[in-house]
Amino acid sequence: MLDQQQIDGTVAFHGHHCPGLTFGMRVGEWVLREFGHAEDEEIAAVVETDMCAVDAIQYLVGCTFGKGNLIFLDYGKNAYSFFRRNDGKSTRLVTRGGLLLDLRERQEKLDPNDQISRRQLQQEMIERILEAEFEKIFSICPVQIPMPETARIHKSRPCDHCGELVMETRLLNDPKLTNGKNLCIPCRINCQ
Repeated sequence: MLDQQQIDGTVAFHGHHCPGLTFGMRVGEWVLREFGHAEDEEIAAVVETDMCAVDAIQYLVGCTFGKGNLIFLDYGKNAYSFFRRNDGKSTRLVTRGGLLLDLRERQEKLDPNDQISRRQLQQEMIERILEAEFEKIFSICPVQIPMPETARIHKSRPCDHCGELVMETRLLNDPKLTNGKNLCIPCRINCQ
């Protein structure tokens, strides 16, 4: 179980307490117990959503975009894969759908202007997520993707169109499409 300091720190990092963040806290709690904390890149996370839960994973588990051990796949799924590099351990956690179903139905019936009832219902959701058995919230599945590579530092080069520095692996140079110029992604899109 997370202690109050971990919960408060996660909420402060995210900016508010909400059901999505609470799902992430439960993921973080499980990963800390099963994998440990990533001081550097020894644990990698692949997240399939960009919702609030990812902030809890960053804060609690130590997987971040800046260290290169947090990978975002824009699949719109509340699914999170974790890898421990030293022994190859990996697990995918997928949110089950039924835990908040009755509360979400109540939420849909609320008057959009009734902020007090909305906050009360949100608090009920948070409490239910915090109190539920982990296996009622998440399916624990085998990972379906390979372990991400460790972060690599790439040279930066200027885009031939806008002049801004770009990681050289993101420059596009297809003679048929760019007339032999090295273009950043936005310039490639805007030059079509």
